[in-house]
Amino acid sequence: MSNARGFLEGIRRAGISPTDSEELRLQKSLLIFATGLISFASMLWLFIYWQLGPQFSSTIPFAFQLLLVGNLLVYLKTLDFNSFRLIQISLFLFMPFVAQWSMGNFITASGVSLWALLAPIGAVLFIGPREAQAWFFAYLFLTALSGSFDYYLADALTTGQVKVPTQTSVFFFALNFAAVSTIVFLLLRYSATEKQKAQARLEIAHEQLLIEQDRSERLLLNILPGSIAERLKNSNQTIADGFADVSVMFVDIVNFTRIAEGMSPQQVFSMLNRIFSSFDELAEKFGLEKIKTIGDAYMVAGGLNDDLSDYSDALVDMALEMRDLLQRDFQVNQMRLEIRIGIGTGPVVAGVVGKKKFIYDLWGDTVNIASRITSEGAPGMIQVDEATYRRLRSRFDFHEPQTIYLKGKGNTVVYRAIGRKAA
Repeated sequence: MSNARGFLEGIRRAGISPTDSEELRLQKSLLIFATGLISFASMLWLFIYWQLGPQFSSTIPFAFQLLLVGNLLVYLKTLDFNSFRLIQISLFLFMPFVAQWSMGNFITASGVSLWALLAPIGAVLFIGPREAQAWFFAYLFLTALSGSFDYYLADALTTGQVKVPTQTSVFFFALNFAAVSTIVFLLLRYSATEKQKAQARLEIAHEQLLIEQDRSERLLLNILPGSIAERLKNSNQTIADGFADVSVMFVDIVNFTRIAEGMSPQQVFSMLNRIFSSFDELAEKFGLEKIKTIGDAYMVAGGLNDDLSDYSDALVDMALEMRDLLQRDFQVNQMRLEIRIGIGTGPVVAGVVGKKKFIYDLWGDTVNIASRITSEGAPGMIQVDEATYRRLRSRFDFHEPQTIYLKGKGNTVVYRAIGRKAA
């Protein structure tokens, strides 16, 4: 049973290419399904006629079946669906009228020409509604032509014909109507079922697309600030912005190179990943924008968007919490590493560099000062420049100012943050 079902499924799916659209797949499957139904019915009808008495010639039904199956085999070899479709629908249309004319008239043939209605109905399903109009008009023309023959030549045509009992004629009238109605119903039902399956596949594909889109969105937001990511998606223009006031912080791990010398690459990665992941969580907590990691250095900034007005305060709060985290949480800081931190405030230029493996970065004197006062700091120290100090001195405690020498800048005054002032 399973082998037979698999064989029928293989026939039904024959000629379908992976590149076919869902609509074309349905049309191919429907036409092969209809070919099987009509081919089977043409021989079954002849057999039933013979069982009931009238001995009509088997030439036309047998030729009809051979033409249907032969055209199907040619299609499976050439995969020319347009030719296959045109010939099959033509056979659906003309052969029932030929069979009726060979049997006499509408009465003696029990309206077998009704089967030709499957041609315009099939054209709707296999081609499309607009193209089906011509097939329907052809069906009406042949029906009218047969009616004219029967009306004007009835007496001449009855001579020498096979006599069909009234009961047999009535039985086949009912059978033809029932059979054609059944085939139409089966084709429409099959079409609706396949369309529901196709719709379900599309919905699943759409859900997968949304999942992938969300994943890509999260990945992009892990690389770029939200507003920059949105601009990058909606425009191909270069993204470069000037900001008059931004606070930039660098965090540097003390003696990282010496500590990493005796560790495997995996151990170094795990150590940095634990520490920088905890820093990422703090950046999200304080509403700040992580810019990048550079080896053992971590860069974060505030003031690149309008979400936070007191970003300089948040940056120092984050720096204090980062330092405290490494001093108390030895699951994160298993190697007992220390950090030094530098913060600068002022104008910067921000933008996306490159088209492949791009990065959002900051440039300017403010960035350089923050980086240099970090490298000049001592372990556990949070140094800020004068602009940051003036902004925060009413809310944070600082040590006495220190003067350090920065290459290219000369003597520079810095302040070491202690913590927030007591309430």
